[in-house]
Amino acid sequence: MIERVVERVFRSVAAVRDDLVAGYRAAGGRMCDADVTAVREALIARLVRERSVAVGMGVIVAPGLLVDRPLRMEWWQADTEAAPVMLEVDLNPASVGFYDYAAAEWFTVPRRTGRRHVVGPYVDVHGTDRYLLTLTLPVLADGRFVGVAGADVPVARFETLVLRELGDLAADVVVVNVEDRVVLSTSPRWLVGDRAVLTDAPCRALDEPDWRVVVT
Repeated sequence: MIERVVERVFRSVAAVRDDLVAGYRAAGGRMCDADVTAVREALIARLVRERSVAVGMGVIVAPGLLVDRPLRMEWWQADTEAAPVMLEVDLNPASVGFYDYAAAEWFTVPRRTGRRHVVGPYVDVHGTDRYLLTLTLPVLADGRFVGVAGADVPVARFETLVLRELGDLAADVVVVNVEDRVVLSTSPRWLVGDRAVLTDAPCRALDEPDWRVVVT
């Protein structure tokens, strides 16, 4: 149920990752800006196919990887039937509005653990201004950390898809993250984003290591 929705997004993210790995190897490990741009067409096509779930998708390159640019993002957004647009952020470290993506949880955790990660729910003040979940996984090529690939999923959309999968249940189901913040709830007692410490209720872990399903 919940896993099916998450896995659907991660399958597309993994394909984007594979495209970047292929570009890294084709460049002999010396990537430049054009090698990242080369993944754009396939990336946009995947985002369009998944726009019923995701509103953003892309790759974020490890600082210092490219020979001609210190920082690089290739992130696209598609929230409506209009053509996808590229997310433009300030990547100048000397600027007041500098977007330090290398310090973001969705970047640092996959880099540190080598595993995929889900961040949220949170308000995306640098992109959509919406309540989001961001799903990322590390891009590793020949033992080197190249960056992360990921997707943004609106919490409301995620909730709708999962509730459709759950159908009518006699019990209430609450999904909480590592901070005990509610990611999804079928109960009016718990709203998305609430802190819900439910240690006495039966629970099980999902494939996402930081999420638990609690039945109340």
